[in-house]
Amino acid sequence: MHPESIARIHRLELRARAVVEGVLAGLHKSPYKGQSVEFLQHREYVRGDDLRRVDWKVWGRQDRYYVKEFEEETNLRLTLLVDGSTSMDYAGGPTAAPPRPTKYDCAATLAASLAWLALSHGDAVGCGVFDDRLRTHVPARTKRSQLANVCDVLEAPRNAGPGDFSRVLLTAAETLPRRGMVIVVSDLLGDRDGIFKGLHLLRTRGHDLAVVQVMDDDELDFPFEGPTRFEGLELPAHVACNPRGLRDGYLAAVQAFLAEIRRRSAALRCDYALVRTGEPLDLALVRFLSRRASMAV
Repeated sequence: MHPESIARIHRLELRARAVVEGVLAGLHKSPYKGQSVEFLQHREYVRGDDLRRVDWKVWGRQDRYYVKEFEEETNLRLTLLVDGSTSMDYAGGPTAAPPRPTKYDCAATLAASLAWLALSHGDAVGCGVFDDRLRTHVPARTKRSQLANVCDVLEAPRNAGPGDFSRVLLTAAETLPRRGMVIVVSDLLGDRDGIFKGLHLLRTRGHDLAVVQVMDDDELDFPFEGPTRFEGLELPAHVACNPRGLRDGYLAAVQAFLAEIRRRSAALRCDYALVRTGEPLDLALVRFLSRRASMAV
């Protein structure tokens, strides 16, 4: 799905549906169909369980409700942490063509798409949006209405400020109830030591980790020509200059920054993917999921 199409679809759930359809087409078949199942055990029914799984024979013998669990059920608990800080509002300079979504719009669409895929697999999904603290959050659930809850969190109005990864990830490590998978979707433009300190703590608590870094094409390619005024998104600062004299040094610094993120992610056994706002999000997600699948084999 091309970025200009994403920008025209205003409802997040519809954007996620379009991306997921592209993902499943790119994977050639759904990874969630055609699997064999074997009965594993009974457990007592709790409110919200699918009534189709109630074992009525057991109810007839014991007068209590039990549901069947099967071997294929992974019980994965996925938590999506999406950066809502001010730097995520960048959507390219005034000459960007074609128009691109903001980094936050891309991040939210990716998060909603991942939530859709996980929920279709029967996994529990939770989601939070943060800047210097966790601003909005919905705990992990498996119910069908959870996708709408996730989209509500991602579409909630933001009073975006500077990000504080260390604080947010430390809070997540302390409050997530049990081991699961945590995916951070962010531009990672912040205190890198704080970012990886928080990720390290999540890893020591037994969580599977992934980082999806969302960057605008301008940030990666520095396409500016002629005198340009650069304004800070998170700090009240600006620089007026001729970008041609800065291009080589800037691009070298960006490559060093990305190399550091990749190296430190690998050291933590944390999956890493770079997504450009100018690329089709379904292809980016296929690339990410295919890489995870190949590493799991």
